[in-house]
Amino acid sequence: MRILGIDPGLRTTGFGLVDVVGADVRYVASGTIRTEHLDTRALPARLKVLFDGIGEVVERYQPTCASVEIVFVNVNPQSTLLLGQARGALVTALVCANLPVAEYTALQMKQAVAGHGRAHKDQVQEMVKRLLHLPGLPGPDAADALGLAITHAHAGKSMAMLAGSNGVGGNGKIRYRDGRSQ
Repeated sequence: MRILGIDPGLRTTGFGLVDVVGADVRYVASGTIRTEHLDTRALPARLKVLFDGIGEVVERYQPTCASVEIVFVNVNPQSTLLLGQARGALVTALVCANLPVAEYTALQMKQAVAGHGRAHKDQVQEMVKRLLHLPGLPGPDAADALGLAITHAHAGKSMAMLAGSNGVGGNGKIRYRDGRSQ
């Protein structure tokens, strides 16, 4: 299974891909999609860059599923709305590519990767480096994206088993604290 993790951002979106072979999680690729070169008032153009960028990543690396960070409500409502639109463009690109999409909060990713939900960016970077045996630290956005892919590699199997059991509400849909399932 190849998992694409995405850390959404309107200026910088991180992506990371891992392969899961048995219990092993192996690094494939990571990077960022940037819209900083565009006028901040050109929202549609920036969203298109994100949509097209993720489309290119999907075409090149052929993931089997994706994991995206859930947007948190920011102090600034305008920032939250803009981030939500960026996230929407990214999720739409994934759905257009017929990829199943799992969603996790930053807290869930930090718990899965660093062992506690209040981990700082540098701690997530270091743990991703260690877990994937990387020669150097990935950038902060790419590290978060790789962390989301790692989170799905570990949590996705458990969620799929629970969903298949129809043990939650009888409809196969699972909702868990501070997050959503596919």
